[in-house]
Amino acid sequence: MSEVNKSRRDFLAFSGKAGMATLVAQAAGINLGIVDVVKAESSGKVDPFRFAIISDSHLYSHENHKFDQQLVDAVNMVNAMTPQPDFVLYGGDVAQSGTEDQLVKGQKILSQLKVPLKIIPGEHDWYLDMGEAWRGLFGDETWSFDHKGVHFIGMNSILVRDFWTEAGLSPKERMTVMEMLESPIPGPWGVHEKQLEWLAKDVKDLAPSTPIVIFTHSPLWDYYPRWNFQTSDAPEIREILSKFDNVMSYHGHVHQTLYNKIGNMSSVAAMSTSWPWPYPPVDLAYPETQMNRADPSIATDGQGTQVIDLSGEFEGLVQYKPFEDSLTPFMQDGFKV
Repeated sequence: MSEVNKSRRDFLAFSGKAGMATLVAQAAGINLGIVDVVKAESSGKVDPFRFAIISDSHLYSHENHKFDQQLVDAVNMVNAMTPQPDFVLYGGDVAQSGTEDQLVKGQKILSQLKVPLKIIPGEHDWYLDMGEAWRGLFGDETWSFDHKGVHFIGMNSILVRDFWTEAGLSPKERMTVMEMLESPIPGPWGVHEKQLEWLAKDVKDLAPSTPIVIFTHSPLWDYYPRWNFQTSDAPEIREILSKFDNVMSYHGHVHQTLYNKIGNMSSVAAMSTSWPWPYPPVDLAYPETQMNRADPSIATDGQGTQVIDLSGEFEGLVQYKPFEDSLTPFMQDGFKV
């Protein structure tokens, strides 16, 4: 059977640089898994388990908005996973403009998950009331916990300096500024000093062999700062975590599949349940994998959930679970159709 006539569900595999990473990509393109081979010294200390990620639902206040059903579909997709994940991480931006009704709507939908939920905020959740409604519904935005030998960390990476008081902006005007993708007004986002101090204390007594998973809304590397696809104090975060043999970073915000590795930290992005962003005009770091342009005639193309299976060796197999599988054109006789 020729390669072009193989099933779209067949797997393709190839080795990464220096044996440090292996990509396992389905021919359906968006169904992309990344295996980060992290040679942890904690072998045998991690009890293999699975967790899922949902991110960036951007719910509006309108009743029966299409994004509502797309978040419902994501929850149903996770609930149908076999085996079930141990928990779900939500990557921020439950709401579009941070109103309490939008956040309550998201909380009600997410409450239908069969497994526990851990969540961090996005900028769309935060800047109408500076997180008051979000905290009331979801609790602390900075947290850590241990699970089956892995230390999980969640941080609020969308903090900016006060640009609104001197300018006399209303809460709604402040939120409008933060909703803009390319807004130059707020300046770069970050976790800022208090969270950096918290992080240093949180990991101070952990052994270097402890597997670490850190969760933020924005990437912990400079992907495309013009769109705030970055975290300003990511270098400080990476320095605090540099003592560990291996760190996995997961983030939302970019609404696309993405992988990067800096030092001991491997980063993987989450798809959204609302819409897919185009890739910015920059070269992607190795392995240069990206999903093809979404089909604009299919409302849910380029969106979905993610599931991560961690092995006893702290290898992470990340599988994207798309709503649609149309992102990669089907190959027939050497041509895209």
